[in-house]
Amino acid sequence: MADRLGVKAVARIPILAYEHARQQLRTGDIVFCSGSYFFSRTIQWVTRSVWSHVGMIYRDDNLQRIFVLESETAIGVRLVPLSKYVRDYHGRNKPYKGRIVIGRVTPEPDTEKLKTAISFGMDELTRPYDNWEILRIAMRILFRRGRKNRDRKYICSELVYEAFRKADISFKFNRNSISPDDIWNDARVLMQFRIM
Repeated sequence: MADRLGVKAVARIPILAYEHARQQLRTGDIVFCSGSYFFSRTIQWVTRSVWSHVGMIYRDDNLQRIFVLESETAIGVRLVPLSKYVRDYHGRNKPYKGRIVIGRVTPEPDTEKLKTAISFGMDELTRPYDNWEILRIAMRILFRRGRKNRDRKYICSELVYEAFRKADISFKFNRNSISPDDIWNDARVLMQFRIM
């Protein structure tokens, strides 16, 4: 993305109704969330970004469903219908509290590479969320240290980064960690529309 956005700028992006957005979503699109939950605000503060969460779209035309491949706090790696964000986030019969913008990598990876990326994510289903990673990121930023090892737990942006790496797309990030903002700021990622 060329432009760094703040909360007010994201709020000014026109919303495309989910029914219309659904038709345009493609496997490999990236879901950027700017939540208003306490944990979302913590992530935004630590990463100095408007974004608190990121996931990857998987479109299954046979099932006529749009899924988000993500790593969610306290849940881990999962595949969830995007409609849950719009109507029933966390099973509370309320939408996600925040804004959601869709981005797309350009040029788009070929279908086989996207299948490889999604297959990697599917293989990682049920891997735990790295609940302590946000604290470790803050400490690494504070003490200017890089990450020493890679475990099999994921924060959201690590999962998206690793999936795209399987499709031969590597997002650049500072030596501390990859954040949703690092993915958003990649020149190959172009904003498509806002759905919430």
